[in-house]
Amino acid sequence: MPFISVNPATESIRKSYPTHTAAELEQKLERAADAFLTLKQTSLAERAAWLNQAAVLLTERATYLGQIMTEEMGKPLVAAIAEVHKCASVCRYYAENGENFLKPVSIASDASHSYVAYDPLGVVLGIMPWNFPLWQAFRACVPTMMAGNAFLLKHAPNTPESAFEMEKLMNDAGFPKDSFQNLFVEVEAVAGIIADPRVAAITLTGSVGAGRSVARLAGDALKKTVLELGGSDPFIVLEDADLDLAAEVAVSSRYLNNGQTCISAKRFIMVERIANAFTEKFLARVQALKVGDPMQPDVAIGPMARADLRQQLHDQVVKSVAAGAKVLCGGVMPKGTGFYYPPTVLGNVKPGMAAFDEELFGPVAALIVAKDEAEALYLANRSDYGLGSTIFTNNVPRAEALGSQINAGCVFINGMVKSDPRLPFGGIKHSGYGRELSQMGIHEFVNAKTVWVR
Repeated sequence: MPFISVNPATESIRKSYPTHTAAELEQKLERAADAFLTLKQTSLAERAAWLNQAAVLLTERATYLGQIMTEEMGKPLVAAIAEVHKCASVCRYYAENGENFLKPVSIASDASHSYVAYDPLGVVLGIMPWNFPLWQAFRACVPTMMAGNAFLLKHAPNTPESAFEMEKLMNDAGFPKDSFQNLFVEVEAVAGIIADPRVAAITLTGSVGAGRSVARLAGDALKKTVLELGGSDPFIVLEDADLDLAAEVAVSSRYLNNGQTCISAKRFIMVERIANAFTEKFLARVQALKVGDPMQPDVAIGPMARADLRQQLHDQVVKSVAAGAKVLCGGVMPKGTGFYYPPTVLGNVKPGMAAFDEELFGPVAALIVAKDEAEALYLANRSDYGLGSTIFTNNVPRAEALGSQINAGCVFINGMVKSDPRLPFGGIKHSGYGRELSQMGIHEFVNAKTVWVR
């Protein structure tokens, strides 16, 4: 079956890309293996130059690439253009810091000289999602290729044009031919690619189910994986918080990217004393969000990426209401063209409800009341997920002490959880393992080789 790009705002077909045949896939794997042998021999300065050129091209093509993302998956154009610029920033970051991150590290031992060298592993397969079509793929491939690995991109089926344009850009930036290749292959072909001896490692951003499958296949092949999976991030608001700031950040976090973000806050846990006041401020801001054509600059919420995703989200809302949650706004499946869903807020959410236990991947927020800080911590940790978390309070030492007890890959205090090239990013529990970005990210797909000399 071809890979089809559908505009979720109009439901019209934009473009279609043919699936690679088995013979074409074989050629791509062989060329990737050859390209790795070329890339690993290049200098770090050369790789940095190519990344800097990629940043230049991203900046020049920002509006064009942003329009493609908006038309493929529905995010507001302003946010899509910002995403392109963020991709340029990660290119510049590793161009500037990659050589230092990869330099050998001397370690004293009984040798005359001993050190750790960082060598590339080979061809890395990246299985990437549709919600940030460029950012997710760039934050995976940039440190990987700076380290000297070749990269194969298996992108989401509904964002094929973004994948096509990314391959073109990396080639235009000057990377050795075939060191970055896009794969238009069905899910059924992925197992064979993971098992192929020419593929050294795998990185995936996606669902828990996809993570389990990839981990199992990679485990059978004894290959390294990094998994960034889903999240149901807690957002704790304590009684001494700046409620206006907390509500502003909370709404921005939950409804960014039409609510389709793994690290967005999803469970808003308010201590009882300020629950009514925070709810009022939160609701007022949600109800002010403009829904509509994502190409318009004043629109905050565009359509969801696919019809099936919208239906899944609505089913979670319906199940939660049946279990006792209250619809404070939204919650009605709209009619008409486009995969739109209204910004929705559910109150009286408790453990056992879909809105508490499951990831809500769309514009729906779950409000939860805790009697005190201790119960807020308990509710925050009562989740299979552990990606991000947020605490709002004017007492920073108190927040840091509380944050040390939250089971998550990151804790943001008085600010919105976000990925930053300078900081390691990843989760624990069902949110995955391994880290992207920062020095930790570039070290995920290298061989830390001990060298001992007398």
